[in-house]
Amino acid sequence: MTTIAVGQPVADFSAPATSETTVKLSDLKGKKVVIYFYPKDNTPGCTTEGQNFRDLFAEFEANNTVIFGVSKDSLRVHENFKAKQSFPFELISDPEELVCKHFDVIKLKKNYGKEYMGIERSTFLIDENGVLQQEWRKVRVKDHVDQVLAAVKGE
Repeated sequence: MTTIAVGQPVADFSAPATSETTVKLSDLKGKKVVIYFYPKDNTPGCTTEGQNFRDLFAEFEANNTVIFGVSKDSLRVHENFKAKQSFPFELISDPEELVCKHFDVIKLKKNYGKEYMGIERSTFLIDENGVLQQEWRKVRVKDHVDQVLAAVKGE
């Protein structure tokens, strides 16, 4: 498996998403792409992060940027989460962790003394030519979306 690196092209991938769409990275050339990975729909941190992207969506759009959220939840769960939160962007369903492994976000996690493999909250900014411009790993939700927007704007 190849690991992605800042300054390098991101290998193409295709994945099912909400609104009966399939997200294919190569179809997005000419646009900036923000892909954020989160552990689970309808949980406090993941809901807040999605709402933050939703609330600044117009600014991302004004900067030629599309946003995708990714978790292992099913499309049905994603559709409900997206509708409930009025997300204007698509959510990618990745139950087999193919996109997660592509971006190397499956990590050993600990919760209440239990260890398990899960999604490490991470965000990636890909430029108009498909090159990874920036990555944020071990993301803390507070102020994160503002940092991503600043990077999109080149600030």
